[in-house]
Amino acid sequence: MTLTFLEAEKRINDMLVFPSFNLSIEKGQIVAIYTNVNIREQIIDLLLGKSSLSHGEIQMEGSDETNNQQPVGFLFLENGLYERLTVEEMLIFTKRMFGATVSIDSVIKILQLETISKIRIKQLSYSEQKRVQFACLLIQDPSIYVLEEPDQNLDLESKRIYLLFLEQLRKSNKVILIITGNLEGAITAADKVFRLDDNGLISVRMKSDNSDNQRESEDESREAEDINPISLDKIPSKVNDKIVLFHPPEIDYIESNDGQSYLYVKGESFPCAFTLQKLEERLLPFGFFRCHRSYIVNLQKVREVITWTRNSYSLVLENTQKSTITLSKSKMTELKDMIGL
Repeated sequence: MTLTFLEAEKRINDMLVFPSFNLSIEKGQIVAIYTNVNIREQIIDLLLGKSSLSHGEIQMEGSDETNNQQPVGFLFLENGLYERLTVEEMLIFTKRMFGATVSIDSVIKILQLETISKIRIKQLSYSEQKRVQFACLLIQDPSIYVLEEPDQNLDLESKRIYLLFLEQLRKSNKVILIITGNLEGAITAADKVFRLDDNGLISVRMKSDNSDNQRESEDESREAEDINPISLDKIPSKVNDKIVLFHPPEIDYIESNDGQSYLYVKGESFPCAFTLQKLEERLLPFGFFRCHRSYIVNLQKVREVITWTRNSYSLVLENTQKSTITLSKSKMTELKDMIGL
């Protein structure tokens, strides 16, 4: 089974929702699209058949029609569970509704629902209810899994179980598409992560932080000894066992807290091993400015400079959060000189 977007473009009343992009997800692959709420909802409606593309097509090829298997199963942000039922009754109901053959006992074991299987859903925590959603989806046993914000507000134990759930789908050669506004969650869960916005579909570069990849890198380095070194402009951040590489223009600002640097990208923070001084040196050519001893800001993202008192200043960024960054008095003078005031 393969899920393919071919030159997919969506407009509403001549307003561009997302530009044309191509994406193919094979069985056994976990792919995440990191995007905003509007685009997320539009993609889900397209996959549900509630709307159509303005240009291009979505293909689902290779479905197994020899049984009652559903081609696509959805995990929605709203849980859609019957709260008066117990967990076990909900799974039985789902199995009968879809004519499924999957063992309920095995699903309960995979999602670790043994201790709550006799409890009514309305009495469960949010994270436990989400695990029941995962279980219902496993019982449906579709070829393609489309997951909307699957790890939003999950507790740590349920996040661990969620990752085991994904691994089970991978082993079963399912096609998995995660659509989320949580970049860290996408990086943790997926093999490939793409950002979809007004600029199109852009791959978020990642590499696994494991010994096999390190050995491969060492081998490649030895083979490339005679090649001139290249300059790497990306800024790395380690998220669990993966490293995500940010292009400098993506970064809104950088904060240093207790000796740890954090990159802020679209409202999310990512730890960085570089010191603020090292980051200042690397990012200076990209229009970044050390506005305070604890902050570096991307001047391209600055919307306003606010004067609170004679010695107190702030920078307001042009992002969704309207982030406010402290600007020290000495740096205010330097900034004025830079922008010609």
